[in-house]
Amino acid sequence: MAAPTAPTPVLYLSHGAPPLADDATWTRQLAEWSGSLAKPKAVLVVSAHWEEAPLTLGATTTVPLIYDFGGFPERYYQVKYAAPGAPALAEKVRKLLHSPKTPVHSAPERGLDHGAYVPLVEMFPDADVPVLQVSMPSLDPRELFDVARKLAPLRDEGVLIIGSGFFTHNLSAMRYVRSTDGTPPGWSSEFDHWGDEVLRSGDIDTLLDFQRKAPAATLAHPRIEHFAPLFVSLGASTEGTRPETVIDGFWYGLAKRSLQFS
Repeated sequence: MAAPTAPTPVLYLSHGAPPLADDATWTRQLAEWSGSLAKPKAVLVVSAHWEEAPLTLGATTTVPLIYDFGGFPERYYQVKYAAPGAPALAEKVRKLLHSPKTPVHSAPERGLDHGAYVPLVEMFPDADVPVLQVSMPSLDPRELFDVARKLAPLRDEGVLIIGSGFFTHNLSAMRYVRSTDGTPPGWSSEFDHWGDEVLRSGDIDTLLDFQRKAPAATLAHPRIEHFAPLFVSLGASTEGTRPETVIDGFWYGLAKRSLQFS
């Protein structure tokens, strides 16, 4: 009898702005990471850049990307990523989540935003894996965790679930760090260290209450949309497992810690 196949891992990654494509170290790390994984049958991504309630499913056909940023050189607006849509996955998500209390909507014209396509361009550059983006219906950590618990069975079908955010995210403070590898501010390194230790301990309740329990939480995340996808990844992971840090360090002072959950 063949041994049972392990579920597809779950990822939380710090996705970077469009200039991530110019960072040779970070792009190499993302490519090596995806190269270490079995090729997924589909990707389900929850990005910091799509908040919409009720929970909404993005396009299930290939539609243009959303260049949801401004002030960058024109070449960043020429990036293409024509990944196949994932209509079968969308239907499975709808069945897993839909109830009178949790309706599921569709946005057939909404393409992938930069929180989705920027890392995927580096990880699956052939754009041959179907991708479905799902909105965050709330920024409440417990709600996101509970939603993702219902999505966890998709892992048994080869679906790679990705929460895409940034482990610390305070853009107004970035102006004080002049280079990609500059010394991070204390609030960023303190929060990153705290998060690493709590993740290693498996203390989910403390993570869910990070706004009260983490050091410098309001500086690390003046608004929590970039940390919130972590709770999707936590919810979809196997209960009791500890994540592996695949990428760490800082980028213009922001912690780019990225994790793999079994």
